[in-house]
This record gives sequence, C-alpha cells and structure tokens, in this order.
Amino acid sequence: MNIENIKALAEIVSSHGLTTLEVEDGNTKIKLKKETQTAVLPIQPTVVSTPAAQPADSAATQSPAQDTTVDYSHLTEVKSPLVGVFYSAPSPDAEPFVTLGSGVKKGDILCIIEAMKLMNEITAEQDGEIIDICIKNGDIAEYGQVLFKLR
Repeated sequence: MNIENIKALAEIVSSHGLTTLEVEDGNTKIKLKKETQTAVLPIQPTVVSTPAAQPADSAATQSPAQDTTVDYSHLTEVKSPLVGVFYSAPSPDAEPFVTLGSGVKKGDILCIIEAMKLMNEITAEQDGEIIDICIKNGDIAEYGQVLFKLR
C-alpha cells in the first residue's frame, strides 16, 4: 500500500463522517481513527411553578421531598458524528454499554453506530452521569442528533 492509497482512505474517512476505518491488504493492516468533538449547546432552564403555601399544621405532617431536580444549564450533549444505526450494546443479547444513571469516565464506550457496515464506537468525552438516553436501540441516528445527555 502506497502513500496515495493511504491519502485516499483518509479522504474517505473525512468526507463520509466516519470515525474509524480499518483496511487489510495482504500483510498490511491500516487503522485510521478520527477524533470527534461534540458541541455543548446551552439549554434554557425550565421554569417550575411552586405550589401555593399550605397551612402550618398540614406542612408539619408531610415528609420532606427528595431533591431530584436536574440543573439543565450544566448538561453535556453527546451527538452523533455520523448517520447510521444506533446500537446500545455490543451484541443483541448483551447488556447495554450504559443505562440511565450510569456513571461514565472519559473514553468509556457509550454506544455503537453502524454506518456502511462499519461499527463506530461513540465514547464519552468527559466524566459524568447519564441522565437521558435520547434514542432507542436499532433506530437511525442522524448527523448531529443528540444521543445522550450527561451531567
């Protein structure tokens, strides 16, 4: 394999939005991997109205509510870097890579997107916790579509 062939493969990776390409030609094996970056877009917080004040005697009998609110101003969206089929697990009978509430570290595999018979691993670009999975297993992921939300 000569340098022109390698340049042509790099152009294919770039022009088709692929993240990984592996090619074998005889004894030569080449793996091209393109690092992806996800854009973090600001999200407007949702305004939640508070209930009207209750008399003091009924408030004393209620237990305190757990704080389950999510600060939407500090979310990171993991977006699809290409168009393809979204897979939440490495095989149909395996456990998903992540679930709601899963803690992830930078570099952890979140999912696989299959494009043109190539399996592209989508990894976490930062530490965090999965608070939303925005796509279902087997659905088509569009370019730039939000796949996960991390906090």
